[in-house]
Amino acid sequence: MPNKTILRLTITAALCLPLVRAQTPDEGNFVVPHFQFDDGEQLDKLNLHYMTLGHPARGRDGHVSNAVLILHGTGGSGKQFLAPQFRDVLFEPGELLDAQRYYIILPDDIGHGSSSKPSDGLRTRFPHYDYADMVKAEYLLVTQRLHVDHLRLVMGTSMGCMHTWMWGEQHPDFMDALMPLACLPIPISGRNRIWRKMLMDSIRNDPGWMGGNYKEQPYGLTEAIYFLILAGSSPLQMQKAAPTPQLADEFLRHLVEARRKVTDANDLLYAVDASRDYDPSQNLDKIQAPVMYINSADDFINPPELGIAQQEIKRVKRGQFVLLPITPETRGHGTHTEAKIWKQYLAQLLQESRH
Repeated sequence: MPNKTILRLTITAALCLPLVRAQTPDEGNFVVPHFQFDDGEQLDKLNLHYMTLGHPARGRDGHVSNAVLILHGTGGSGKQFLAPQFRDVLFEPGELLDAQRYYIILPDDIGHGSSSKPSDGLRTRFPHYDYADMVKAEYLLVTQRLHVDHLRLVMGTSMGCMHTWMWGEQHPDFMDALMPLACLPIPISGRNRIWRKMLMDSIRNDPGWMGGNYKEQPYGLTEAIYFLILAGSSPLQMQKAAPTPQLADEFLRHLVEARRKVTDANDLLYAVDASRDYDPSQNLDKIQAPVMYINSADDFINPPELGIAQQEIKRVKRGQFVLLPITPETRGHGTHTEAKIWKQYLAQLLQESRH
């Protein structure tokens, strides 16, 4: 017989363990032969990496009824949605997108994550993809590889936010609801275009870039990272993290070092340039699904004082816009991944779009 004290301690410890996550994501790769890009370029084999949680369920009409497509931002990947501030708030048992009830699809877009990208070997010979190519590939993944014929929800952050608008316009009957987070439904223009152009020029104008054939990452990548840090920053959070000159310098040094370790200059250049012809503004009235559109008031990339979001949402038949006020919890542009801040609006959207 085991010692009773040890047995009691074992049971107590087991009861105190944190809840086990719903499941480990399934990962896969979808190879599209002879993928045709919007500008006529072609890739013999386009690899699209993806993750899923949960399993598809079909309703009485035969359509998949529980699939949720979540789209990442520039330079990111589907893995960003497995961070605690997103996954623990939305995917865990009992939460709004409980992976035991929903089929969560997390793609890596063209040029990102473990999908085909310039740094795989082609460098600047890689096709110059744009957002239309990325949305086309997402659709092929969902329909041809995963055999999903309907989406309960399309949600996207930053670049994924822009893709969400495009999904709603190009496939208006394919989803029950749309939730774009942290973008504007107009062409990339004004300061948004200017800082992106400055970022791209910092790479292209560096002699060390060597037309994309560098042997080591050029210094221009550091300059590009400076722009990314500034664009994604929250003044309130940065002041808290770096309240003295010395701490600010150290904070910046660590951020740059961390990003340089995981960023390729050509990959970043392509990813930022992909927004060049984005413009959903002409077709917002084609969107049929309910839209819950959210920006944060401390977002450098999508500044609220422009009033663009408030104006454009009027053209969406069933659209609502929410501007989150600045609080100690918001994170500038990165508020899009702090799900606890906006989950109440997701709950409202899911309720309003129920069949």
